[in-house]
Amino acid sequence: MKDLDLNPWLIRRSQGDEQAFQVVYEATRDHAYRLISYLAPSKQDTPDIMSEVYLELFRSLKNYDAGQNFTSWFNGLIVRQVRNWKRKEWRLFRIAEKLKLTTSKSSDPAAELQLLVLDDQLELLPILQTLSLKFREVIVLRYYQDCSLEEISELLKIPLGTVKSRHHHALKQLRRRFDQEGLRKEGDGFVY
Repeated sequence: MKDLDLNPWLIRRSQGDEQAFQVVYEATRDHAYRLISYLAPSKQDTPDIMSEVYLELFRSLKNYDAGQNFTSWFNGLIVRQVRNWKRKEWRLFRIAEKLKLTTSKSSDPAAELQLLVLDDQLELLPILQTLSLKFREVIVLRYYQDCSLEEISELLKIPLGTVKSRHHHALKQLRRRFDQEGLRKEGDGFVY
């Protein structure tokens, strides 16, 4: 998606052309889905976050500066929506914890069923999902979106030194988890 020039379509959308948004959606959906699936707290959340991203894109296009790189701007929008979803999930987790306390005190089948549904929604993806969001963001943007550390710094609006530190610590945690799980093999191609 990096080389795709969507500016004419974005301009047409800002002028009220409804079909222009469809073109932007078609051109960006695969990229958005991949990035969201790497960052999302669980795989089941990806379609819901995808909807949130495109609702926000529709609302935010008026704030897009045509002089700025659309891919970077769009990646920032995706990262923010995943963070927002993560906050919602945390609230869901706290509700689940409260439900556990009340369920353990009573034998309400409806509360137990609600608790099981919430537990299913909190399932985590494999090893990448074991990283904190701030580390996962850096790894996904660096290795799956081919962003430079400088681009990541600008995108996440954090100092370059912080990006380098998060990158270093994320790789260290991934190494440790690969070793613990016995997933690392000689010549597996993963560069530490």
